[in-house]
Amino acid sequence: MKKELQVYINELEKETDNISPDRKKKLRELSEYMAKKRRSGDTVSLIYICTHNSRRSHLCQIWTAVLADYLELKGIESYSGGTKVTALNPRAADALKRAGFSVENPGGDNPHYRLYYDEDKDPLICYSKTFDNQSNPDRDFIAVMTCTDADEACPIVPGAAWRISLPYKDPKVADGTPQESETYDQRCLQIASEMYYMLKGLK
Repeated sequence: MKKELQVYINELEKETDNISPDRKKKLRELSEYMAKKRRSGDTVSLIYICTHNSRRSHLCQIWTAVLADYLELKGIESYSGGTKVTALNPRAADALKRAGFSVENPGGDNPHYRLYYDEDKDPLICYSKTFDNQSNPDRDFIAVMTCTDADEACPIVPGAAWRISLPYKDPKVADGTPQESETYDQRCLQIASEMYYMLKGLK
């Protein structure tokens, strides 16, 4: 694990104290469903879904993948998608850099970012796509709705074994303001701490 990222993750246990009781209840519900699938010997596949697959859904996917690896939880796969294709927002990528990731942006309209979190592991490849993209599972997955717009637009997610609403406030509201970096950092930390809390429930 990269040193700066290790320091960031070490602080997440304290950050879980800031999760509200209502959010913890939702996260435990998700964790319990995942635990049930794991007891049956099934791989747990999660698709985090947000309208543009540009900020919140990617942060959830990335932190779930990294923290599952960190906590040595096998059989957990995380994906993301949207109802539209745009691009992974560079402000979200910058927040991940500040958290300790090394990020490579090859450029283009919808760049396939490479996120490095461990010198001995392959990078995570992240780019905007629809939730039914061929790179995502098409059945028996958990659909986690990370924004209210996608939640309302997709009352039924084809192929999902289970669906749960876990919306986050969009950091986009701070784009172009002096609070931009702080807002993205806050959302990144919130998502990281909640994914940590959810995954710790599987230990």
